[in-house]
Amino acid sequence: MTNEYRKEFFDRDYTVKESIGRVWHYMSKYKFRLILGLFFGLVNAGILVPFYQLLQPTVAHAGGEPPPAKVEQVRQGKLDKAISRAASLPGWYYDLERFAGKFGIRFTDEEGNMQAGMLFLVTLVIPAILVCRLLLTFLFTYCLTWAASKAVADLRCDMLKHVEAQSMEFFGRVDMGQIIMRINSDPGQLQIVMTTVIVQLILAPFEILVSAGFIVHFAIRNHLVQTLLLLGLGAPLFFGPIVLIARRLRKYSKRMLEQGSLIGAKLHEILTCQKRVKAYHAEEFENVNFRIAYDLQLKNVKKALKLGMMTSPAVESVGILVIGMFVIWCFLFSVPLSAILPMVAPLLIIYKPIKEIGKLQVQVQETMAGISRVLSLLDVHMELPQVANPVKKDGFDREIVFDRVTFKYQTQDDPAVKDASLTIKKGQFVAIVGGTGSGKTTLANLMARFYDPESGSVTIDGIDVRELETASLRKLVGAVLQDTFIFNDTIANNIAYGIENASMDDIVAAAKLAKAHDFIMSQPGGYDRMCGEKGNAISGGERQRIAIARAILKNPPILILDEATSALDTVTEALVQEAINNLMKNRTTLAIAHRLSTVRHADCILVMHQGRIVERGTHDELYALGGRYTALCNRSTEQ
Repeated sequence: MTNEYRKEFFDRDYTVKESIGRVWHYMSKYKFRLILGLFFGLVNAGILVPFYQLLQPTVAHAGGEPPPAKVEQVRQGKLDKAISRAASLPGWYYDLERFAGKFGIRFTDEEGNMQAGMLFLVTLVIPAILVCRLLLTFLFTYCLTWAASKAVADLRCDMLKHVEAQSMEFFGRVDMGQIIMRINSDPGQLQIVMTTVIVQLILAPFEILVSAGFIVHFAIRNHLVQTLLLLGLGAPLFFGPIVLIARRLRKYSKRMLEQGSLIGAKLHEILTCQKRVKAYHAEEFENVNFRIAYDLQLKNVKKALKLGMMTSPAVESVGILVIGMFVIWCFLFSVPLSAILPMVAPLLIIYKPIKEIGKLQVQVQETMAGISRVLSLLDVHMELPQVANPVKKDGFDREIVFDRVTFKYQTQDDPAVKDASLTIKKGQFVAIVGGTGSGKTTLANLMARFYDPESGSVTIDGIDVRELETASLRKLVGAVLQDTFIFNDTIANNIAYGIENASMDDIVAAAKLAKAHDFIMSQPGGYDRMCGEKGNAISGGERQRIAIARAILKNPPILILDEATSALDTVTEALVQEAINNLMKNRTTLAIAHRLSTVRHADCILVMHQGRIVERGTHDELYALGGRYTALCNRSTEQ
């Protein structure tokens, strides 16, 4: 058993641009929440402006700098102007001061010194701004997260709907455990893109724009353009290590997701096949294989984790380098502390969104593997084609005709069915016999349109099944298979599966005809008893009778039987066969026979060999020929 990930036949890579565009398709359905979140993000960034404006004069006053009234009396020069303007207050402050003066509240004295009123203003306004930012950040994040959660839910539903629409050939070529992981786990990577990447792409530019704009305005106003150029040259250095790390991280993130998908598939397989695992005493074998698979996963996790953990230290190191250069620059050009302190607050605030935008490259690369796996599944198209205006058909009136039908599976070299022609009249019981791989089940699947023939046609009352509405065809054709699937639900719900508005009386009546009512009522819970995973809480014969009850309740005019008694004991077989006889009454039946004793009374028996119908007739006619059917009967008798 391999522990290496097997790439699916439909997997391919997608560019970042293509992936983000497809993600946005799901996000755009919730434009109102996105616009609302965008508004909160814009206000959240804009509210920093009064914070910066109030912080500047406060720092100047607290640092003992001369008030505006005294600055012009000290000395003249660019540095004096910088100090003066650094200590100047915003226009809204003076409006507020005049309003407060009506109530006898003073913020500064005649010489510009801070009074208790200004201290009160600072201690009131700054916390108020911070509280508003917290509230706006919550609203912004909530709106974006809500939209992202809804988009991911839509995506998972679309993935399941898309997979369900594929033909049976698709299901024959994929590992269902890994498909389950793609639907259940991989969309979580899109959640990261939607909630983290898109949030930062919206919020960070606002904060950077406001903060950077204020720094530029302050630097130009106070003749600190050279200092501004130094900061501008240092900012791009933040992104250097990010780009280098991201390139390697994507490779390990892809391996990590692929191995995680393999682990999920193996776990699903082990737990759902416990009967076989126990029968071969293979618990330890499976445990060892699972441990090996998990160790491979851990190696990829550690490599990705190491690279991810290097991101912040690398960015921090560049930040320290830029700050060190900035301090040296200020020292060499004698830039006073009061002239640069007002730039510190916006620099500290701008640092985080710049770092987050840099990390977006890493986060995008981490999630690209999951997004590619999701999009690859959504872009595979093996659905059976539907005509533009399908025919709706409520009943079966005359006959089913196979006209020179040929079909080949894509994974095989030779056709499974070759040039098959037959007619099944309404009410007839037609049986198909033959060796393993002779094409029996494929022929029945073509009638149910689980596949489409490569050539030839299958018609019901003269209408090609490819032109019939799928819902109409499914109502016309019912099936009871040898490997009956029972859902982990109540017995009543299993019988009523796929039948809308089935009453309890109808369910009980169907169970009685299927010889299931007695065993159902003999156990606690009756029809409300749970069947367990894949019906493991009930016996094989009970599962078959529940499946027969399901078909009786559905009441299709055409019935496909894949011998439902071949794996049962003699007593149970008799009960199931009686139930099948009840099911077959007044129906057109195509039966795949493994036990030839069950088809002796068929109206017509088809003998298949290597995809061809080589003999046909009643039991007596075929047995008298002394051909393949006779050999099959003799072999069955010997066994």
